[in-house]
Amino acid sequence: MSRLPQIDMHAHIEADIPASDLTNLGALVFAATRSLDEAEGALRRRDAWTVWGVGCHPGLVGAQKAFETDRFASLSTSTPYVSEVGLDGKSRVPMEMQRATFAAVLSVLQASPRITSIHSYAAIDDVLDCLDEWPIHGAVLHWWLGSPAQTRRAVDRDCFFSVNAAMLRQHNLVSRIPLDRVLPETDHPFGDRSGGDGRRPGRVGDVELALAQIHQLTPEKIRQTTWRNLGELIRNTRCGMLLPRQARVTLAAS
Repeated sequence: MSRLPQIDMHAHIEADIPASDLTNLGALVFAATRSLDEAEGALRRRDAWTVWGVGCHPGLVGAQKAFETDRFASLSTSTPYVSEVGLDGKSRVPMEMQRATFAAVLSVLQASPRITSIHSYAAIDDVLDCLDEWPIHGAVLHWWLGSPAQTRRAVDRDCFFSVNAAMLRQHNLVSRIPLDRVLPETDHPFGDRSGGDGRRPGRVGDVELALAQIHQLTPEKIRQTTWRNLGELIRNTRCGMLLPRQARVTLAAS
């Protein structure tokens, strides 16, 4: 396998995990948070290979009620990654509240773009409508379940997509995502339950192998491609200096 580390574009990790445990994962892991309180604690860390996000999960009533636009904007100045945000059609949170939060997040990101991992479960068209109204650079549609038409619509809006092991059961879904828009994820501990590579953040080898088979490439080539895709996201958002130094060095050499 390539010397490039694996990329995990979306994982959930406890913010008090020892730094050595994260380094030992051997991957560049983008760690989503689900509330501004969680993000504030996580963003105090300085990890060599983990990028901590600022998020407000659409499925959490408490996080949505506590959301403050100014606080979100302030926290996002110290990270290149916003996650997890978006809409959830099955959430107990009223959709009106979810939309207000998501609109506020997108408005901030229009002025200060970030790589943004977006939740769209049972609300795909609503999410795409919001991205039409408040277009941003750096949108990554996490655990994508869209139809062919919805996928084309998202591609036309310059969205990227993150793919996890749970999605691999839907071969047609994964195969219609353009390779130059794909990044692997685990969504640990949720999206990697069916993974054959062990349940740990950063273990995306099964996703890389599946993508290699779909596109008739080697896993090494897939990993190189995902690093190029990450580079494109960084160029689009112009937030590369907020990445950990080791990630910047690797990205420049990839």
